[in-house]
Amino acid sequence: MRKYIFKRLLLVIPTLFGAAALVFIMLRLIPGDICEIRMAGDGGYFDKAAVDTCRGEMGTNKPMLTQFVSFVWGLMRFDFGTSMWTGQPVLTEVALRFELSLQVAIMSTIIGVIIAIPLGIISAVRQNTWLDYMVRGFSIAGIATPAFWLGLMIIIGLLVSTQHFLGTPWMPPITYIPIWEDPVYNLSMLIWPTVATGYRYSAVVTRMTRSALLEVLREDYVRTARAKGLWEKVIIRKHALKNAMLPVVTIIGLEFAFLMGGLVVTEQVFNLNGIGKLFIESVLNNDYTMTQSLVMLVVMIFVMVNFAVDIGYAWLDPRIRYN
Repeated sequence: MRKYIFKRLLLVIPTLFGAAALVFIMLRLIPGDICEIRMAGDGGYFDKAAVDTCRGEMGTNKPMLTQFVSFVWGLMRFDFGTSMWTGQPVLTEVALRFELSLQVAIMSTIIGVIIAIPLGIISAVRQNTWLDYMVRGFSIAGIATPAFWLGLMIIIGLLVSTQHFLGTPWMPPITYIPIWEDPVYNLSMLIWPTVATGYRYSAVVTRMTRSALLEVLREDYVRTARAKGLWEKVIIRKHALKNAMLPVVTIIGLEFAFLMGGLVVTEQVFNLNGIGKLFIESVLNNDYTMTQSLVMLVVMIFVMVNFAVDIGYAWLDPRIRYN
C-alpha cells in the first residue's frame, strides 16, 4: 500500500503541471485585456501610456514562457500571486469564500448520501414493485430538475408561506457567518441551497446504488448465500452492499469535487459569495491570476478526492490489493 501511495503522489506532479499549462494557454486565448478594461474611460477610450504602465506592473508584458515559469514557481511555493482586479492576494480572496463552498459541499454530500443509499437499496431489493417505481421516479425527477430552478421554487415558497403566516417575507441572508460563531444564522443561510443541490446529488447516487446493487445480487456468491439459508438482510449488508459500493463511492467523490466549484448559478440564486461566484467574476474581469488559481484549486481537489476514493476501494473490497 505504501508503494502504491508513493506512486500516486508522484503522478500528481505531471497531472498538476499539465493542468497548469493547459489553463495558462487557454486563458491567454480569451479575447480582452484587463489593463484596457481598467483604464477605459467614457466611450471606451483609454490612455495607451497608462495601459503600458499597468501591463508592466502586472507582468503581462513579459514573454509567455516567463509568465508561465513564474506561475508554476508560485504554485510550487503555494504562492498564487495577487488578483489583477482587486489587488488583494489570491489566497486571501479564496479563503474568504472557500469555507462557505466547502460547508455547502459537505452538507449536500451528507444529505445526498443519507437519502440515496437507503433508497437505492430499497429500489434494488424491491425491483419492479411500486416502491421501485417511486424511487426511480424520485431519482429521474432529481436528475432532470436543475438545482437553480429548485432553489427558485424554494425561495418563492418560503416568501409566500412566511408572508402568509408571519407577515414578513423571508429573504436569503446577505452576509456569511461561520457555523461555530452563530449556528442558527449559518444554517438558515445554507440549509435551503444545500437541500436544492443535495436533491440532485441524491438522485444521481440513488440510480448508481440501485444499478450496482442489482448487478451484485445476480452474482453466484449471492445465490450461494441464499441457498445456504442466510437471511436476506445479512446477504445485503455483509455480502452485497460493500461490493456494490465501489462505483457509488466514485460518484460520491466526483460529485463532492464538482460541488466545490460548480455551484455558480445556485450561489447566485441564494446570494452566496462562494468559489463559483468568484470564478465567474474573475473570468468576466479577465483576472488571469485569480482564474488560473481557482482552476488549479479545483484540479487539486479532484486529484485528492480521486486518490482518497482509490484508497477507499481497498477497505470496501478486501480482494483489491495495491502494489
